[in-house]
Amino acid sequence: MKAAVYKKWMTGLALTAILALAGCAATIQDNKRPTTATVESADGSPIAYGVRGQGEPTMVFVHCWTCNHTFWDAQIEHFSRDHRVIWLDLAGHGESGSHRQRYTMQAFGQDVAAVVEQAGADEVILVGHSMGGPVVVEAAKQLGDRVIGIVGVDTFYTPFEYPASQEAIAAFVKPFETDFRGASDKMLHSMFTPQADPAVVDVIVGKFSAADPKVGVSAMYELFDWNAHQGPADLQRFSDILYNINAAPTGKEPPPNAHVVMVPGVGHFVAQVKPVAFNQVLEGIIDRLTGVGDPVAK
Repeated sequence: MKAAVYKKWMTGLALTAILALAGCAATIQDNKRPTTATVESADGSPIAYGVRGQGEPTMVFVHCWTCNHTFWDAQIEHFSRDHRVIWLDLAGHGESGSHRQRYTMQAFGQDVAAVVEQAGADEVILVGHSMGGPVVVEAAKQLGDRVIGIVGVDTFYTPFEYPASQEAIAAFVKPFETDFRGASDKMLHSMFTPQADPAVVDVIVGKFSAADPKVGVSAMYELFDWNAHQGPADLQRFSDILYNINAAPTGKEPPPNAHVVMVPGVGHFVAQVKPVAFNQVLEGIIDRLTGVGDPVAK
C-alpha cells in the first residue's frame, strides 16, 4: 500500500515538474514574440498595434497611405534588438477598424497617441513614411514632452509638389475617385527607380490591393489639405527634433537642409527597397537625438 502511494506521489511530482518546465519554456518563447493588442482611438476606432523588444527610446513606426504595418517588417526586426518597438495600423488600414468618415491627419495622429499612451511609452521617436510623416507630427502635438524625435521618411523637403489650392487638390484626387485601383497602380509604379527589382516592386505594390477606396480617397484629400495649410507651421515648430530620410534616385540630389539625410539609388519606398542602408541612417539619427553622436554619413 505504501509502495503504491509512493509511486503515485512520484508520478504526480514528475508531472508537476514537466508542466512547470513546459510553462517556463512557453514563457521564454512568448517573450520572443511581439505583444499584440487593440486600443480605442479618440473616436472609438479600434487600433491594432504590437510591441516588441526592450530598450529606450521606444521606436514607433507609422506606415504610409493605404498600406499597413508590414511595410516596416525589416525595421521592426532590426530595431527591436536594442529598442522597444511599437507598430500600428492606422484606422481603416490593415488590422484596424474605423468609426470615422473623414480620415484627417489629426485623427490618424490620435490613433498613434492612443497606442503610445496605452503601451506606456515615456520616451519615443516617431518614424513616419510618406503620409505617416504628417501623422506623426500630429501625434507629437498630442504626446508632448515624451517625444524626443520625429523622423519623416521621404515626406518632407522632397521635390514632390503637393497641390495647394482646393481646386488643385480636387483635380489631383479626381482620378482616384473614378478608378481607384488604376490610378493607385499608376502612381505607385512611378515611385520606383528604373533599376528597382521588379519582384520587389510587385510585392510592395501588391500590398496596396487591399486598400479601401473610400479610406484612400479621403486620406489623400486630407493629406494634401494638411500640407497646404497646417504643414509649414508644424514643421517649423518641431524643427529642432525633426529629421528626414529622403530618396536620392540619381544619387546626386543634395540634402535640402542639415536635418535631411539622402539615400542614393532608391525611390519613394526607401526603407523597403534599401532596408540595410535605411536602418544605418536611422541608427545615426537615433544617436543624434539621444546625444550619442552624429548621423551616419550620407
